Amino acid sequence: MNDQDVPIAVVATQVAPRTKLSNYPEPFVSRMEGREKRLLGNLFGISNFGVNLTRLLPGASSALRHAHSKQDEFIYILHSHPMLLTDAGETQLSPGMCAGFKAGTGNAHQLVNRTSEAVSYLEVGDRSAGDSAVYPDDDLQALLVDGKWQFAHKNGSPY
Repeated sequence: MNDQDVPIAVVATQVAPRTKLSNYPEPFVSRMEGREKRLLGNLFGISNFGVNLTRLLPGASSALRHAHSKQDEFIYILHSHPMLLTDAGETQLSPGMCAGFKAGTGNAHQLVNRTSEAVSYLEVGDRSAGDSAVYPDDDLQALLVDGKWQFAHKNGSPY
């Protein structure tokens, strides 16, 4: 991307959503139906961290419940009332609330939309090399290699 391709400013909701549903392998990628991400950070050529405007339709979830080894994550709720699931239990969120997930704590997290209206929120995460993710509720683990996620079963065999 060169400087001529980078906009000065945009209306976030007018940025085209990512066409790929998820990086997860099947059978997990289909569980991301109803999630729409607009990759705002990439649009500006930001490479040290990601910023996404994410929308969850009723019944959708942000991701599989997961925890990162090196990537810090932060969310800020813009619209509606998603349920935050962590190792500590469930927390109802509302517009204006935010939550952060420090890398390496093992505290797995996920947002779920149990309402009848779409949820929207901003998510920010760094792009630390050598990151890995664990998924306590699923037979999945992930390793970030050269900027791409590689997925395997918990026993180490690849998907």
